[in-house]
Amino acid sequence: MLPRAFAALIAIVALLGLTDQASAQSDNERYEMLGGGSPRGRNFNFLGFGGSDTTRTRVSFSGQHKPGTIVINTAERKLYLVQGDGTALQYGIGVGRVGFTWKGVRKVTAKKEWPSWTPPEQMLKRQPGLPRHMAGGIENPLGARALYLGDTLYRIHGSNEPETIGQAVSSGCFRMTNDDVVDLYNRVPVGTTVVVQ
Repeated sequence: MLPRAFAALIAIVALLGLTDQASAQSDNERYEMLGGGSPRGRNFNFLGFGGSDTTRTRVSFSGQHKPGTIVINTAERKLYLVQGDGTALQYGIGVGRVGFTWKGVRKVTAKKEWPSWTPPEQMLKRQPGLPRHMAGGIENPLGARALYLGDTLYRIHGSNEPETIGQAVSSGCFRMTNDDVVDLYNRVPVGTTVVVQ
């Protein structure tokens, strides 16, 4: 009799655990939907270490854009660097959350390595706990490189949160993995046209 009672107790505990797991999965799915999809996983070699945070790949690309133009497709959460042969280098990006997306054409007006960050006043009003200034470095939210877009507050920049790539979480800037933003930074000069769609 005791073994049956023990088995029944274990079955009840297991069922309660599955209910909690289903609830947590539902909450995760809801968060991913609102945040713009599940995060991109890290890539690892078959031995399980090393790996890369590079999303770059060469893809077919058609359109009227000149080689060297950066085209950002906000809906796809992709950045394209147009090549001269009907292709583009495609990178995964994080984009602005709902209410913070924008469209237009800008030029890269400055490039900085390990940029410092001063949150704009609008951001400080929304998040008063942010630091007033942060020196460049690995903990800085702008990551390893930043390309400044015209006279706007927006940038294409690296991120110390690679799990946000592919999601809509920023205040209008375009996030890339640090590996990817270094690659893009080395390929484009100041004056590059950036088309945001």
